[in-house]
Amino acid sequence: MAIERTLSIIKPDATRRNLTGRINARFEEAGLRIIAQKRVWLTLGQAQTFYGVHRARPFFAELTAFMASAPVVVQVLEGEGAIAKNRDVMGATNPANAAPGTIRKDFALSVGENSVHGSDGPETAADEIAFFFSGLELVG
Repeated sequence: MAIERTLSIIKPDATRRNLTGRINARFEEAGLRIIAQKRVWLTLGQAQTFYGVHRARPFFAELTAFMASAPVVVQVLEGEGAIAKNRDVMGATNPANAAPGTIRKDFALSVGENSVHGSDGPETAADEIAFFFSGLELVG
């Protein structure tokens, strides 16, 4: 497998409950390296821009308001097959459908407050990483 980079966001429901370290340990235990990381508090406009692909969906307003409700931790994960590996570690979007031992099964409060976000493909990962980080901030 190729070495990839993917964006990971630890969402407000998880940062409020001080789960950042526990979630990051899951990524690292799966063989992913955190090569960039920062804590930010998104404005509603920034959240709307980031999740713009979902603008027409009924959950858009709720999602963007939630993402702007408290700080998040944005980070870049790197490793072999990082995109798929991150998605496996996160688990299904709906925590009721997530496999035991995944982040969402263990920490999510609901479908909307599901603790983490991860890129869904190489192009998305590149765009999402560039949204939050400059090349100088990516230090592998």
